Amino acid sequence: MPVETPTYAPGTPMWVDLASPDVAASAKFYGQLFGWTSQDMGEEAGHYTMFFKNGKQVAAVTPPMSPGQPPSWSTYIATANAEDTAKKVTDAGGKVLMAPMAVMDQGSMAVFQDPTGAVFAVWQSGKHKGAEVVNAPGSFSWNELATRDMNAAKNFYPKVFGWTPKANPMPDGSEYTEWQLKGKSIGGGMSMGQMYPPNVPPHWLVYFTVNNTDDTVKRAQEMGGKAMSPPVDIPQGRFAVIADPQGAAFAVIQLAQ
Repeated sequence: MPVETPTYAPGTPMWVDLASPDVAASAKFYGQLFGWTSQDMGEEAGHYTMFFKNGKQVAAVTPPMSPGQPPSWSTYIATANAEDTAKKVTDAGGKVLMAPMAVMDQGSMAVFQDPTGAVFAVWQSGKHKGAEVVNAPGSFSWNELATRDMNAAKNFYPKVFGWTPKANPMPDGSEYTEWQLKGKSIGGGMSMGQMYPPNVPPHWLVYFTVNNTDDTVKRAQEMGGKAMSPPVDIPQGRFAVIADPQGAAFAVIQLAQ
Protein backbone atom coordinates (compact mmCIF):
# COMPACT_ATOMS: atom_id res chain seq x y z
CA MET A 1 0.00 0.00 0.00
CA PRO A 2 1.36 3.45 -0.85
CA VAL A 3 2.16 5.37 2.30
CA GLU A 4 0.96 8.97 2.20
CA THR A 5 3.56 11.59 3.21
CA PRO A 6 5.69 9.22 5.28
CA THR A 7 7.80 10.27 8.24
CA TYR A 8 11.31 8.90 8.62
CA ALA A 9 12.89 7.86 11.90
CA PRO A 10 16.64 8.61 12.14
CA GLY A 11 18.52 5.77 10.41
CA THR A 12 15.88 5.28 7.69
CA PRO A 13 16.57 5.90 3.99
CA MET A 14 14.37 8.89 3.13
CA TRP A 15 15.48 10.46 -0.15
CA VAL A 16 17.31 9.62 -3.37
CA ASP A 17 18.86 11.82 -5.99
CA LEU A 18 20.81 11.41 -9.20
CA ALA A 19 24.05 13.14 -10.17
CA SER A 20 23.97 13.54 -13.95
CA PRO A 21 26.19 15.39 -16.45
CA ASP A 22 23.05 16.09 -18.51
CA VAL A 23 20.17 17.05 -16.22
CA ALA A 24 17.75 17.75 -19.09
CA ALA A 25 18.39 14.36 -20.73
CA SER A 26 18.00 12.57 -17.38
CA ALA A 27 14.76 14.43 -16.61
CA LYS A 28 13.39 13.35 -20.00
CA PHE A 29 14.50 9.69 -19.58
CA TYR A 30 13.04 9.23 -16.09
CA GLY A 31 10.00 11.29 -16.96
CA GLN A 32 9.14 8.89 -19.74
CA LEU A 33 10.17 5.81 -17.75
CA PHE A 34 8.35 6.51 -14.48
CA GLY A 35 5.81 9.17 -15.45
CA TRP A 36 7.66 11.83 -13.46
CA THR A 37 7.36 15.56 -13.97
CA SER A 38 10.33 17.78 -13.10
CA GLN A 39 10.95 21.27 -11.79
CA ASP A 40 14.30 23.11 -11.81
CA MET A 41 14.67 24.78 -8.39
CA GLY A 42 16.74 27.58 -9.97
CA GLU A 43 20.25 28.96 -9.91
CA GLU A 44 20.26 29.58 -6.15
CA ALA A 45 19.69 25.85 -5.63
CA GLY A 46 22.42 24.90 -8.13
CA HIS A 47 19.74 23.82 -10.63
CA TYR A 48 18.68 21.01 -8.32
CA THR A 49 15.74 19.53 -10.23
CA MET A 50 12.88 17.89 -8.33
CA PHE A 51 11.00 14.87 -9.69
CA PHE A 52 7.31 14.54 -8.91
CA LYS A 53 4.91 11.63 -9.26
CA ASN A 54 1.27 12.72 -9.25
CA GLY A 55 2.37 16.04 -7.75
CA LYS A 56 4.39 14.53 -4.88
CA GLN A 57 8.18 14.78 -4.52
CA VAL A 58 9.80 11.38 -5.13
CA ALA A 59 13.44 12.06 -6.15
CA ALA A 60 15.69 14.63 -7.81
CA VAL A 61 18.51 15.12 -10.30
CA THR A 62 21.46 17.47 -9.94
CA PRO A 63 24.58 18.36 -11.91
CA PRO A 64 27.65 16.58 -10.45
CA MET A 65 28.68 18.20 -7.15
CA SER A 66 32.39 17.62 -7.75
CA PRO A 67 34.44 17.27 -10.94
CA GLY A 68 34.82 13.66 -12.00
CA GLN A 69 31.81 12.46 -9.97
CA PRO A 70 30.38 9.54 -11.97
CA PRO A 71 26.70 9.52 -12.90
CA SER A 72 25.05 7.77 -9.95
CA TRP A 73 22.03 7.54 -7.68
CA SER A 74 22.60 8.51 -4.03
CA THR A 75 20.76 7.21 -0.99
CA TYR A 76 20.09 9.71 1.84
CA ILE A 77 19.56 8.35 5.32
CA ALA A 78 17.62 10.39 7.88
CA THR A 79 19.54 11.82 10.82
CA ALA A 80 18.52 14.03 13.74
CA ASN A 81 21.96 15.67 13.71
CA ALA A 82 24.32 15.56 10.71
CA GLU A 83 27.30 16.77 12.78
CA ASP A 84 26.84 13.92 15.27
CA THR A 85 26.57 11.42 12.42
CA ALA A 86 29.80 12.76 10.86
CA LYS A 87 31.63 12.11 14.14
CA LYS A 88 30.19 8.58 14.36
CA VAL A 89 31.28 7.91 10.76
CA THR A 90 34.89 8.90 11.41
CA ASP A 91 34.97 7.10 14.78
CA ALA A 92 33.78 3.92 13.02
CA GLY A 93 36.44 4.13 10.30
CA GLY A 94 34.49 5.89 7.54
CA LYS A 95 35.39 9.07 5.65
CA VAL A 96 33.64 12.44 5.43
CA LEU A 97 33.54 13.31 1.70
CA MET A 98 31.40 16.42 2.21
CA ALA A 99 31.10 17.92 5.68
CA PRO A 100 27.60 18.74 6.97
CA MET A 101 26.25 21.84 5.26
CA ALA A 102 22.95 23.67 5.35
CA VAL A 103 20.95 23.64 2.12
CA MET A 104 19.09 26.96 2.38
CA ASP A 105 16.11 26.35 4.70
CA GLN A 106 15.53 22.83 3.36
CA GLY A 107 17.79 20.97 5.79
CA SER A 108 21.40 19.87 6.20
CA MET A 109 23.26 17.22 4.24
CA ALA A 110 26.58 15.40 4.40
CA VAL A 111 28.23 12.77 2.21
CA PHE A 112 30.25 9.88 3.61
CA GLN A 113 32.14 6.81 2.47
CA ASP A 114 31.97 3.62 4.50
CA PRO A 115 35.19 1.68 5.23
CA THR A 116 34.45 -0.67 2.29
CA GLY A 117 34.25 2.18 -0.23
CA ALA A 118 30.49 2.69 -0.64
CA VAL A 119 29.27 6.30 -0.67
CA PHE A 120 26.05 7.39 1.06
CA ALA A 121 24.52 10.65 2.27
CA VAL A 122 22.54 11.80 5.29
CA TRP A 123 19.80 14.40 5.55
CA GLN A 124 18.79 16.37 8.63
CA SER A 125 15.32 17.68 7.82
CA GLY A 126 14.37 21.34 7.65
CA LYS A 127 11.54 22.17 5.27
CA HIS A 128 12.41 19.17 3.09
CA LYS A 129 11.22 16.07 4.93
CA GLY A 130 12.11 13.39 2.36
CA ALA A 131 10.18 11.56 -0.34
CA GLU A 132 6.45 12.28 -0.15
CA VAL A 133 5.61 8.85 -1.60
CA VAL A 134 7.52 5.57 -1.22
CA ASN A 135 6.75 1.92 -2.05
CA ALA A 136 4.29 2.92 -4.80
CA PRO A 137 4.89 2.64 -8.56
CA GLY A 138 7.22 5.44 -9.64
CA SER A 139 8.80 5.89 -6.20
CA PHE A 140 11.74 4.28 -4.41
CA SER A 141 11.11 1.28 -2.22
CA TRP A 142 14.45 -0.25 -1.19
CA ASN A 143 18.12 0.70 -0.80
CA GLU A 144 20.78 -1.98 -0.95
CA LEU A 145 24.49 -1.97 -0.19
CA ALA A 146 26.76 -3.94 -2.51
CA THR A 147 30.18 -4.39 -0.90
CA ARG A 148 33.28 -6.56 -1.10
CA ASP A 149 33.60 -6.64 2.71
CA MET A 150 30.26 -7.33 4.35
CA ASN A 151 31.87 -8.00 7.74
CA ALA A 152 33.34 -4.48 7.78
CA ALA A 153 29.94 -3.07 6.73
CA LYS A 154 28.22 -5.02 9.52
CA ASN A 155 30.67 -3.47 11.95
CA PHE A 156 30.29 0.09 10.61
CA TYR A 157 26.58 0.78 10.03
CA PRO A 158 25.32 -0.38 13.45
CA LYS A 159 27.77 2.08 15.07
CA VAL A 160 26.58 4.95 12.88
CA PHE A 161 22.82 4.33 12.60
CA GLY A 162 22.02 1.72 15.24
CA TRP A 163 21.12 -0.87 12.61
CA THR A 164 21.01 -4.60 13.37
CA PRO A 165 22.11 -6.90 10.52
CA LYS A 166 19.80 -9.87 9.95
CA ALA A 167 21.42 -12.63 7.88
CA ASN A 168 19.34 -14.54 5.33
CA PRO A 169 21.00 -17.60 3.75
CA MET A 170 20.50 -17.72 -0.04
CA PRO A 171 20.00 -20.87 -2.16
CA ASP A 172 23.42 -20.37 -3.82
CA GLY A 173 25.20 -20.46 -0.46
CA SER A 174 25.64 -16.71 -0.22
CA GLU A 175 23.95 -14.51 2.34
CA TYR A 176 21.60 -11.55 2.03
CA THR A 177 21.68 -9.04 4.85
CA GLU A 178 18.64 -7.07 5.93
CA TRP A 179 19.44 -3.91 7.87
CA GLN A 180 16.89 -3.56 10.64
CA LEU A 181 16.01 -0.58 12.80
CA LYS A 182 14.06 -1.46 15.94
CA GLY A 183 13.03 -4.76 14.32
CA LYS A 184 11.88 -3.23 11.02
CA SER A 185 13.81 -3.90 7.79
CA ILE A 186 14.87 -0.59 6.23
CA GLY A 187 17.46 -1.71 3.67
CA GLY A 188 19.57 -4.56 2.40
CA GLY A 189 23.14 -5.60 1.79
CA MET A 190 25.00 -8.21 -0.20
CA SER A 191 28.55 -9.24 -1.01
CA MET A 192 29.76 -8.39 -4.50
CA GLY A 193 30.50 -11.69 -6.23
CA GLN A 194 32.20 -12.52 -9.52
CA MET A 195 29.36 -10.96 -11.52
CA TYR A 196 30.66 -7.48 -10.65
CA PRO A 197 33.59 -6.30 -12.79
CA PRO A 198 36.58 -5.32 -10.61
CA ASN A 199 36.22 -1.67 -11.68
CA VAL A 200 32.71 -1.40 -10.15
CA PRO A 201 33.13 0.16 -6.69
CA PRO A 202 31.03 -0.80 -3.66
CA HIS A 203 27.81 1.22 -3.78
CA TRP A 204 24.27 1.72 -2.55
CA LEU A 205 21.72 0.64 -5.19
CA VAL A 206 18.29 2.33 -5.30
CA TYR A 207 15.18 0.25 -6.16
CA PHE A 208 12.10 1.87 -7.70
CA THR A 209 8.70 0.16 -7.65
CA VAL A 210 7.07 -0.34 -11.06
CA ASN A 211 3.86 -1.93 -12.31
CA ASN A 212 5.65 -4.22 -14.77
CA THR A 213 9.40 -4.90 -14.64
CA ASP A 214 9.69 -6.36 -18.15
CA ASP A 215 7.85 -3.42 -19.73
CA THR A 216 10.03 -0.95 -17.81
CA VAL A 217 13.25 -2.64 -18.96
CA LYS A 218 12.04 -2.66 -22.57
CA ARG A 219 11.13 1.05 -22.41
CA ALA A 220 14.46 1.91 -20.80
CA GLN A 221 16.33 0.08 -23.58
CA GLU A 222 14.31 1.85 -26.27
CA MET A 223 15.42 5.19 -24.73
CA GLY A 224 19.12 4.31 -24.59
CA GLY A 225 19.32 2.52 -21.24
CA LYS A 226 20.94 -0.88 -20.76
CA ALA A 227 19.77 -3.96 -18.85
CA MET A 228 22.68 -4.74 -16.53
CA SER A 229 20.80 -7.58 -14.87
CA PRO A 230 17.74 -8.90 -16.77
CA PRO A 231 14.38 -9.40 -15.04
CA VAL A 232 14.43 -12.21 -12.48
CA ASP A 233 11.92 -13.44 -9.90
CA ILE A 234 12.73 -13.25 -6.18
CA PRO A 235 10.30 -13.82 -3.27
CA GLN A 236 9.65 -10.05 -3.02
CA GLY A 237 8.73 -9.71 -6.70
CA ARG A 238 10.35 -9.42 -10.11
CA PHE A 239 13.36 -7.13 -10.40
CA ALA A 240 16.01 -5.97 -12.84
CA VAL A 241 19.00 -3.61 -12.78
CA ILE A 242 19.21 -0.90 -15.44
CA ALA A 243 21.90 1.61 -16.42
CA ASP A 244 20.43 4.89 -17.67
CA PRO A 245 21.84 6.52 -20.85
CA GLN A 246 24.39 8.46 -18.72
CA GLY A 247 25.53 5.23 -17.02
CA ALA A 248 23.86 5.55 -13.60
CA ALA A 249 22.65 2.19 -12.28
CA PHE A 250 19.31 1.63 -10.54
CA ALA A 251 16.97 -1.28 -9.92
CA VAL A 252 13.26 -1.67 -10.64
CA ILE A 253 10.95 -4.10 -8.90
CA GLN A 254 7.40 -5.24 -9.55
CA LEU A 255 6.30 -6.24 -6.06
CA ALA A 256 4.75 -9.68 -5.57
CA GLN A 257 1.01 -9.48 -5.16
